[in-house]
Amino acid sequence: MQMDLDPQETAEWLESLEAVVRAKGQERADYLVRRLSTSSRYVNTVPTAEEPPYPGDLELEERIAAYDRWNAAAMVTRGSKLGLGGHMATYASAAWLYEVGFNHFFHGEDDQVYFQGHASPGVYARAFLEGRLSEERLDRFRRETLGGLSSYPHPRAMPDFWQFPTVSMGLGPLNAVYQARFNRYLHNRGIKDTSSGHVWAFLGDGEMDEPEATAALTLAAREGLDNLTFVINCNLQRLDGPVRGNTRIVQELESVFSGAGWNVVKALWGAEWDPLLESDELVARLGAVPDGQFQTFAASDGAYIRRHLFEGIETSLTDEELRRVVGGSRAGHEPRKVYAAYRRALDTKGVPTVILVQTVKGWTLGAGVEARNANHQMKKLTQEEFRVMGERLGLPVPSLDGELPPYLHPGPDSPEVRYLAARRAALGGPIPRRTVRPSRLEVPSAPFAALAKGSKQPVATTMAFVRLVKDLMKDPATGGRWVPIVPDEARTFGMESLFPTAKIYSPLGQRYEAVDRDLLLAYKEATDGQILIEGITEAGSMSSFTAAATSYATHGEPMIPFYIFYSMFGWQRTGDQMWALADQLGRGFLIGATAGRTTMTGEGLQHADGHSQLLASANPACLSYDPAFAYEVGVIVREGLRRMYGEAGEDVFYYLTVYNEPLPQPAMPEGVEEGIVRGLYRFSEGGGEAHILASGTAIHWALEAQRLLAEEHGVGVDVWSVTSWSELRRDAMSTGGVPYVKQALEGTHGPIVAVSDWMRAVPDQISPWIERPWTSLGTDGFGLSDTREAVREHFGVDPRSIVEAVLKAGK
Repeated sequence: MQMDLDPQETAEWLESLEAVVRAKGQERADYLVRRLSTSSRYVNTVPTAEEPPYPGDLELEERIAAYDRWNAAAMVTRGSKLGLGGHMATYASAAWLYEVGFNHFFHGEDDQVYFQGHASPGVYARAFLEGRLSEERLDRFRRETLGGLSSYPHPRAMPDFWQFPTVSMGLGPLNAVYQARFNRYLHNRGIKDTSSGHVWAFLGDGEMDEPEATAALTLAAREGLDNLTFVINCNLQRLDGPVRGNTRIVQELESVFSGAGWNVVKALWGAEWDPLLESDELVARLGAVPDGQFQTFAASDGAYIRRHLFEGIETSLTDEELRRVVGGSRAGHEPRKVYAAYRRALDTKGVPTVILVQTVKGWTLGAGVEARNANHQMKKLTQEEFRVMGERLGLPVPSLDGELPPYLHPGPDSPEVRYLAARRAALGGPIPRRTVRPSRLEVPSAPFAALAKGSKQPVATTMAFVRLVKDLMKDPATGGRWVPIVPDEARTFGMESLFPTAKIYSPLGQRYEAVDRDLLLAYKEATDGQILIEGITEAGSMSSFTAAATSYATHGEPMIPFYIFYSMFGWQRTGDQMWALADQLGRGFLIGATAGRTTMTGEGLQHADGHSQLLASANPACLSYDPAFAYEVGVIVREGLRRMYGEAGEDVFYYLTVYNEPLPQPAMPEGVEEGIVRGLYRFSEGGGEAHILASGTAIHWALEAQRLLAEEHGVGVDVWSVTSWSELRRDAMSTGGVPYVKQALEGTHGPIVAVSDWMRAVPDQISPWIERPWTSLGTDGFGLSDTREAVREHFGVDPRSIVEAVLKAGK
């Protein structure tokens, strides 16, 4: 226990807190203690006297930054003439946050940088100066049909440039945490040495309103991710006004991150504030002024500032000097202070760091833009505003007689370009850059052959998948590249058999004796564990999946992730992340377990998924399957491994819905592999007077209906297994010849009844290509708690309902 150096003072503080408890209650005292422990003075963490020497040529870097500021604004303004829009104010406020990183911190081979999406024009401007982008490409900003530049960081649109998609708001910080964690996972498992790499996430203070933005802070602290730094640009504005008009966002974020266990570095004030901040009274006032009022100070004249902020405080500054200092002197606009904050972050070990850096939104864009509520919506500057900005930045601006502002470049052999090229070479090459190295994984055959044999013992398709992957993980060549991901439901999905062998990943190992340590399937954590059990967080699990699914590009190490989850809590809850996964060109297997509207007995509305197949079908990168039998699961997984990790290396991912209903598994018939992969094949011939198309667990209802129709009505029907309604539709929409669904059904006649455990819109995807009577049965509506038989009868998908539909269609 730490020695009390001043017991008398301690006693006085305790007495004061006890008085608060008596007068205001325990909650008030607790609040005061929390504020004391998580807040600090509203000043820079690194004072000017403690700043390390700046390692670069500041004069050259200032000229480079000036060119980047100009060209970013020019690019957006030129595009606005076509009505394309764009954002200028975000990068204008954050320019030095990036320039210092580009020149001194971002390592091209090792680091991963999540750029703030709205700052992309500045990143393009920097690449233009480096010679990586031409004027023609800048003029195609937001003109992607012409091969131009994407509006925001979109790896799918620019696969050789951007690494991470960061607009949807909030997903960038969440993914950055799990990317840093996955880097440690690769290192601890001996797959790649990632010890020299760092993850940087550049965020806006308004973005931190998104719940995902702060959802994983405790994970980062708990696992000691000192390879992670958040840089939050606190320009105090979001899209329509102040981030915290009536309070203070910097103090709020400081409390949140400190309480979560992060190292907090504040970079708030420029050097001109130093003599002013010697006044404790002024420091106290700055810490109490609401952000909305401070924005007013930033846009006001010196007399207003003196009257409302400095009343009673002596200062030798003139009104014009007060206006300049209060209006624009921010740490985020001074490279020395940015460098000091970054250096402090990297020198802090054992915990992640957040840098709260204060800027002025729209800085250098002119008085009509800087610190104005509407500046996020300002898409262009006038020629006069460009003239004034050029003078302010000290740029050699030619005549602005034309309609559009020109791009400025000092020349490929200029000191500025030679300098930035040398800095990037010293740091390992350009950033952002996305590189995919050829890699190919061999697919073992034995586990798939075992599934093809079938099983008389009832087996759910969920268990069939888990058993398949368990066997695949034993392969000496590729088994270690599987990354099982599950949100605290491993036992639900029968995955506890993996615990003793694959083990659960924890950077701390296992510091306790498990309560079930004497059991064969004991809970086992290890620093080199293979399984990621994420706790109750589908969002966190998807972030881990994304990091693993893109490791082939971010690390040159192809990993095979599978994320297994209650299907209801996948596309419905984290669909936005699945779109970001597609944007980032991720590869792997999403497994929607306990799928269907009627297989989850007793769980009811919020657990009964009857629509994820429809949601998944909307994602162009997702290959969505609804297998009925274990052998179908095997064929689909083998094909997925071939497409994603074989010679082609396709940028797709798979979604398989599997069921928790144990049923006998038939052996695979001959010659059905193509039909399984393409989406449809005839499973059981029965006379061909009508045809029942069924997917997933519904195949068993269809087979029972086939029997009833033959025995009770003398009607012979064929039963077809539809492994993918959406793949059949895509083929029909894209083929130049005869769609596969027509090829498969060629030569048959009679009505068709489609049935599944999904809403009718799922099978109805293929109805335009069925030129005969079509009936679909499904589970439209909310889920219900009851026996499977009762719920299926309620929805009209049970065998008797199928029989009735076939008879009615045949009349």
